[in-house]
Amino acid sequence: MWNELFDKMEGMRGKVGFYYKNLVTDETVGFNEDELFRAASIFKLPLLAAMLYEKVYNNVDFGEKIKISESDKIPGCGAVQHMTGEPSIDILTLAKLMITISDNTAANVLAEYFGIEKMKGVFDKLGMKKTRLNRQLYDFESESRGVMNVFTPKEMGELLEKIYKRTLINEETSEFFEDILLQQQINSKIPARLPYDFKVAHKTGEEEETTHDVGIVYAKQPFIVCFASNDTDVPEFEDFMRDTSYRLFCMTEQ
Repeated sequence: MWNELFDKMEGMRGKVGFYYKNLVTDETVGFNEDELFRAASIFKLPLLAAMLYEKVYNNVDFGEKIKISESDKIPGCGAVQHMTGEPSIDILTLAKLMITISDNTAANVLAEYFGIEKMKGVFDKLGMKKTRLNRQLYDFESESRGVMNVFTPKEMGELLEKIYKRTLINEETSEFFEDILLQQQINSKIPARLPYDFKVAHKTGEEEETTHDVGIVYAKQPFIVCFASNDTDVPEFEDFMRDTSYRLFCMTEQ
């Protein structure tokens, strides 16, 4: 199976990456798993991890409300941009929106509140040495200079493994994070061909010629699978994600 998957990925346009780990047997397989990929909305996953670190170790109150100005509202995924006026929304709600419906405005507001430079240091403390939040979404000036948010499939897999094993900061934090990921509403990739309502804790990312999905699949032998792509044929790679996730599910459900 693995050689067939590698052959398919090698033949795809652009750069694609893959990371798999069986959480019972520890079997691990990767393809470009240590390569950097432009993150799209995947950066929201490590951002939430860093926010939770600040909550636990620096007593950040997730009940604190942040005022959303009209200038904060940006297009793309999400609900906050459509709210009338300048609402004040608590950090917890913004965090949930950022993950479950990939709310771009919520993500930008949170990145500014917690501090992009500070988050880099927290990423390091959490074991993410390559993954970086370098700018907010829709910062076209930074983008024109080549400043990008980046991640590796393996580091996202390792972050998810900590969540599963309840070792991300502490057990309570890991459970909280997992619960939010299980509420994901964008389910057209990893979960798409799995049985209806099957448990998958995951986060997606999309932009032009880029599509990602990283998650925990709760099969009889639970596993982590991370897909990443840049400059690729999006429909082809998303079909590959769906097909591969189903095959891995069948393999680990026996």
